[in-house]
Amino acid sequence: MTEDTVRPAAIGPTAPGRPRPERARPRTGWSVVVPVKPLAGAKSRLAALGALRPRLALAFALDTVTAALACPAVGRVLVVTRDARAAGALRALGAEVLDDEPGGLNPALAHGAAAAHRRSPGSPVATLSADLPALRPAELARVLAAVPVRGRAFLADAPGTGTVLLAGPPREPLRPAFGPGSRDAHLAGGAAELLLPGAPSVRRDVDTPADLAAAHLLGLGPATSALLRSPMLAPMQATAFSFDPTTRSGSVLLDDGTPVPFDAPAFDAGGLRLLRAGQRVRIRTAGEGADRRVVFLTLQTFPDPEAD
Repeated sequence: MTEDTVRPAAIGPTAPGRPRPERARPRTGWSVVVPVKPLAGAKSRLAALGALRPRLALAFALDTVTAALACPAVGRVLVVTRDARAAGALRALGAEVLDDEPGGLNPALAHGAAAAHRRSPGSPVATLSADLPALRPAELARVLAAVPVRGRAFLADAPGTGTVLLAGPPREPLRPAFGPGSRDAHLAGGAAELLLPGAPSVRRDVDTPADLAAAHLLGLGPATSALLRSPMLAPMQATAFSFDPTTRSGSVLLDDGTPVPFDAPAFDAGGLRLLRAGQRVRIRTAGEGADRRVVFLTLQTFPDPEAD
């Protein structure tokens, strides 16, 4: 698939004997590189979800890659991962899968970009975060169309400190500098920042429960939506059994008498200050068997932000 994503600038007449400026050539479809960490260690700040966390990381990647493949400006998606489960699921969507390179995120991205240049030398290349569950193909196309014909450019994340997309022209190394403070690092490295409205779904990566709530407001993709409708997260009632106000942790008893623990993030998510033994509460849980834990609890009279 090929598509012009940048309109060449108009070139006026030149003086006799003077070479004409180089025309910007139409671009072939973008090669998009998506790095996917091993699922077992992904999304550590969603640890309160227990066994659901790696499944959620995979759902984010599935929705990201699905939207990228549906983007009319994208010719191919290359996933860089060493996770066999993620590789199989993303390959089934139509993505090309590359083995990860040792050394972390930036070497993996450089490896993926180099492979993209070899496979399609005439295509520009962009790296894209794998945790964009609300990504919209039209918004991604808008961002890619804004990338200059020459030089590297990037799009900052919603908070404005990180980077969700780094792009460059055919055959030019991307020199990724992802990590804490990557926006400033990419600026310092000479990449231009893309400042354009109308692309919130491209900027909304998800690391925390608050990020997920913000993505939910934008509209989650099918894989993430389906997972969050899982019976494991269905609201239910329980009775407070124990509570330590110092650690803000404790346990509840399900109506069948099963004790289930909760930690401070689950307690804080419900907007409570104290909890007394015997109080009836509304909860959501994640995990199964011995790994089951409460990920949200509040009083029955308090709102649940995830409730329909």
